[in-house]
Amino acid sequence: MTTHETTSLSQTATSPFLTLHEIVKKARQKLSHDNWDYIIGGTETETTVRRNRAALDALAFKPRVLRDVSHIEPGTTFLGRPLRLPLLLAPVGSLELFAADSAVAAATAAHRFGIAHMLSSVCEVGLDAVAQAVPQALRLYQLYVHGDPAWVDEVADRAVAAGCAAFCLTVDSAYYSRRERDIAQRNSRRSVVPGREYQATLTWKDVDRLRAKLSIPLILKGIATAQDAALAVDHGVDMVYVSNHGGRQLDHDRGSMTVLPEVVAAVKGRATVIVDGGFNRGTDIVKAIAMGADMVGLGRMQCYGLAAGGVDGVVRMLELLETEVRACLGLLGVSALSELNPSYVCEVDNVASSHVLSAFPHMSLDEKAFY
Repeated sequence: MTTHETTSLSQTATSPFLTLHEIVKKARQKLSHDNWDYIIGGTETETTVRRNRAALDALAFKPRVLRDVSHIEPGTTFLGRPLRLPLLLAPVGSLELFAADSAVAAATAAHRFGIAHMLSSVCEVGLDAVAQAVPQALRLYQLYVHGDPAWVDEVADRAVAAGCAAFCLTVDSAYYSRRERDIAQRNSRRSVVPGREYQATLTWKDVDRLRAKLSIPLILKGIATAQDAALAVDHGVDMVYVSNHGGRQLDHDRGSMTVLPEVVAAVKGRATVIVDGGFNRGTDIVKAIAMGADMVGLGRMQCYGLAAGGVDGVVRMLELLETEVRACLGLLGVSALSELNPSYVCEVDNVASSHVLSAFPHMSLDEKAFY
């Protein structure tokens, strides 16, 4: 038995959560209806939210047998640091809705478990506070542009000074989407942000200027086509982040896992590929790596963990994902992520309707409370 497996068993004995759906259920019980809607909601019809899950659900595994899988290593290396899983906690704004210590709690959990953390620029707890609280964590910073180039430069300088290992520019938010769950509640607190109009002025010239300035890797988050992935590499971007904002920006977009293969083909190994969008289970993570992703971002899962139990809730969520990843790899007949490739998955018909919570079919709670 490996050290990680021994640790997981000992923590299972003390944690109130034995399954991921128990964490999700506890989060729902503790959150107000408005804050719950913020986690699970998307834009307009929420078709993109469903397609994120549908794209994952439409992939089946093709396992191999009679291979020595007595030792499983689900870790990877990212930005020169060993990680326990190929995961980063994705940038989520307004984390203060789910835990009093907000992004500090998320970064602490990521560091304690052994993965990366990306801080959103629209969290109340900012760069300096997170850097001071968790200086040794693998910290990345994500920016929404709410000012002119001089303003962007100042933020980039602060991120580097704070010890961030990479700088991420979000590029899928030229306009704030119509999130009808919020609109119906007459909740506009997340749509009124001074300087938001600057995001609509971004072009590849801004990418070039930022890439020339930065001394750390540059990530573009919100890439959704092979064409833009190829352009990103041509403009010197170090990491291409496939994302549709969790279905919270463009309605009727494709699911992230539908987009991933064409982005991987366009990048041709010239940049690191990150993906997020509907990743809830260990099997989801394995599918992404098999299809060519280097890293997977967790957004909603991070929020569930924070709401359910703060730092401990996020760490426990990651432990359960690790257990699922290990089992999946072993049953696929591989002992490390590096052995995965597209031959281990194939497209199939979905067996059930996909939605934001469809990865948790054993969860029991009044349906109205969830939706």
